[in-house]
Amino acid sequence: MDPLTHAVMGASFAAGAAALRRQARELAPDAAPKTAQESALTTRRSAALAGAIAGLAPDIDAFIQSGEDALLVLDYHRHFTHALLFAPLGALVVAGLLWPWLRRRLGFGLLYASCLLGYFAHPLLDACTSYGTHLWLPFSREPAAWNLVAVFDPVFTLLLAVPLWLFLRRADSRAVAIGLVLATAYLGFSAFQQQRAEGALRELARTRGHQPAQLSVKPTLANLLLWRGLYVHDGRVVQADAFHLGLTLRHYPGEAMPLLAPEAARRIAAGEARRLADIERFRAFSDGFAVEDGRQPGFVGDARYAMLPTRIAPIWGLQWAGPGAATEFVSRHEFTPAMRGDFLAMLLGRELPGSAPAGR
Repeated sequence: MDPLTHAVMGASFAAGAAALRRQARELAPDAAPKTAQESALTTRRSAALAGAIAGLAPDIDAFIQSGEDALLVLDYHRHFTHALLFAPLGALVVAGLLWPWLRRRLGFGLLYASCLLGYFAHPLLDACTSYGTHLWLPFSREPAAWNLVAVFDPVFTLLLAVPLWLFLRRADSRAVAIGLVLATAYLGFSAFQQQRAEGALRELARTRGHQPAQLSVKPTLANLLLWRGLYVHDGRVVQADAFHLGLTLRHYPGEAMPLLAPEAARRIAAGEARRLADIERFRAFSDGFAVEDGRQPGFVGDARYAMLPTRIAPIWGLQWAGPGAATEFVSRHEFTPAMRGDFLAMLLGRELPGSAPAGR
């Protein structure tokens, strides 16, 4: 998820918990109402700050990089710092760093609790996306990817941010609880949409005579209406399709492309053991959806992600400058006016420009 959403989520949990704790304590009987309100706001704002910073902290693993190994960041991003078992230690480190600045506003117990809530929220929110988050280390190396929300969704962010802003302005506000309920409801609606998309994709595969061995559906960027579906059939071909999930369901047929076969990997590696090892590491990172992009021979991409939900044109992958060259991890985010038009048409549930009517 984007950093802003992580910060807002962490701040919401921490500020809400701080307010609940303060309500449970008796204020001094001689405290003036204004003084009590100002004190309450100071407490929840300080807790929100701590929760926001802790909510960003797990992404420190993005700095685990190497100029000699382009895939190292893929190996360790959303790795051990995102494990739930690591959260108490990570929160303790953040609390220790913040203590010199916040000790006059928060006791260490409340500071640590705020950091712990913010830190815990981060990997759980990441697991709601499709990237893959190692929640269960060291007990399991299987990443969690629940495919409920895109890595950037301003609607979800605003459902949290607006109530948090109101909550931090008025001592008598309960808006943060409303925000958390709305965000939870949004994820629940996404789960409902996900089931619709998966059911439609399985039925589509059946009508094509395919038996999908691997199937994935996920929302496209910043919405829950347009979904991307992928499945593998015959053990060697990945098929993409898009679905608009409004009151009625509309299907947009997509592309198919062979998965990267072992012999193709060996051809691209050209006898270089390090290059072949990197390709296999990338295949594991892409959950088996590695392909050689036919538009750019020798480019090994992750078919799970494309700029259009009907395309198999990976937005990132591996390439090499020539024989003996080091592996490069590159991103491709070309989004032409024609592509924008197609995306907008699908987002609105309309026919694609120049295409035959899509099935409903």
